[in-house]
Amino acid sequence: MTIERNLSDFVRAGNQGENPELYEIENGALDRENIVWDALKQKASWDGKQIVDLGCGSGYWLPRYAETAEPVIGVEPEAELMPAARARTQSAHVLAGSAEHIPLADSSVDVVHARFAYFFPTPKNDCSAGLAEVLRVLRPGGSLVVVDNDHLHGEFARLLAQNPWAAATQGEAEYIQRWWSERGASRHEVMSSWTFDTPNDLTAVIRMEFPPEVSEPWLGLNPERTKLTYGYVLHHLRRPG
Repeated sequence: MTIERNLSDFVRAGNQGENPELYEIENGALDRENIVWDALKQKASWDGKQIVDLGCGSGYWLPRYAETAEPVIGVEPEAELMPAARARTQSAHVLAGSAEHIPLADSSVDVVHARFAYFFPTPKNDCSAGLAEVLRVLRPGGSLVVVDNDHLHGEFARLLAQNPWAAATQGEAEYIQRWWSERGASRHEVMSSWTFDTPNDLTAVIRMEFPPEVSEPWLGLNPERTKLTYGYVLHHLRRPG
């Protein structure tokens, strides 16, 4: 039995799970200005602390965390991605698990990041079990920071608004905000970008992330673009204590 079949909350990602090579290019395009990274550090610094990258995928961000955190732990449910994650850096430990099944002791970590992973609350997708599990492993005073899409601001948000799949699977802005607010989280909007090396890279990623009825009209109007504005939302919840 594969690892992910033991994890009731595992849902294969339609981007990284299907095309990890192209998703690597997408990761490289995210926030080259470091605006989001600076905001993450401001909300909950991981310098000299133990951090968990929850849903770390192929481990793209693990070396960045390892520059200042100690130790770094990646948690990933998809068995096919774990070898790549483990090969990223010797300074990180990559464990099989998921948001609802974190293989760590109670009150054992300082910071948990979930970047476009698991926490997509909708009326049909209650994320409370994963939140409870994160709070279990956080030390008192520790922080969960969830990196989410801003559904209202930036060019990427306008593409999301045209995509019926996005609202159904990633939630609607008003519901997401209410869900986090009811649980005591603060919301922080950050405007950054997707910046690609070539128009071909941007085109390939747009086509991976959006259906043809959304991607093709936009690409037809923007054939040589390598950059678009991308709004992020950081949901920050601190464990009491």
